[in-house]
Amino acid sequence: MTRLTVLPHETLCPGGAEIEAVPGMSICDTLLGNGIEIEHACEKSCACTTCHVIVREGYESLDPPTEKEDDLLDKAWGLELTSRLSCQARMKDAPITVEIPKYTINQVSEIKK
Repeated sequence: MTRLTVLPHETLCPGGAEIEAVPGMSICDTLLGNGIEIEHACEKSCACTTCHVIVREGYESLDPPTEKEDDLLDKAWGLELTSRLSCQARMKDAPITVEIPKYTINQVSEIKK
């Protein structure tokens, strides 16, 4: 087992969370399995950016993003150098700390209307 730390998010995880994570499982599945309802509009098929997270600690322990993931990340709201699609980033033995951005690209589109 390893540890996934989730920084506080206004609506999804107001108090933050410390989760025991299974190596090999995606960050998205780990969050969902622990009651943190991160969006995943494409059903985790690497076709959107709604499950975007920013890895604050442990980024180097993840496999690098694929070219497809990198291309999609360019469309993510609040993109940072350590951004990942949580459906594609699989946990290893090292602890990870993630921040879920305040908005997804879907929410930003709704705000602009």
